[in-house]
Amino acid sequence: MTKLTNPETETQEAIGIASETPETPLPDFELETFFPYRVRVFYSDVTRALSAVYQRDYGMMPAEWRTMAILGSASGGLQASEIVARSSMDKVVVSRAVKRMEERGFLTRESNEADGRSFLLQLSEDGRAAFEDLAPKLKAVEQKMLSGLSPAEIEGFLAVTRRIRENLSDELDGVSD
Repeated sequence: MTKLTNPETETQEAIGIASETPETPLPDFELETFFPYRVRVFYSDVTRALSAVYQRDYGMMPAEWRTMAILGSASGGLQASEIVARSSMDKVVVSRAVKRMEERGFLTRESNEADGRSFLLQLSEDGRAAFEDLAPKLKAVEQKMLSGLSPAEIEGFLAVTRRIRENLSDELDGVSD
């Protein structure tokens, strides 16, 4: 005889969620105090504060700025896959950002002589000029964000973020954005 199972219960048990019973009611859930939600709101606020500058001055989107910042900080040309690895963006987002930046004359693409199949990307003269114009403006926004915080508070915050990432590392192995 075949045992009937509930796929939802099996999934909950597989990821460690106990089924709801009168003896174990689910805890109250408040979105406003849910840590992942608070992080997302924080991220959104930080991105908006920074993007106000590069959108106003250059009409750039966040992915374009992140790509520019990575290329602007690199000592030489990078493959698109290296930009993906250094950022929190997936390859489709990087590909679109590279295409827009190339169309606007902010980067150049050269054949990678080391492997012949890929390209090395680097900022063009116009791209370098935009990066050098934006970097100090964005550092000023960063300073405003951090104003009123002591160096110890900033280091403590960074330590907490490192620890959370370490806590998540096993969970995220093999999971893509």
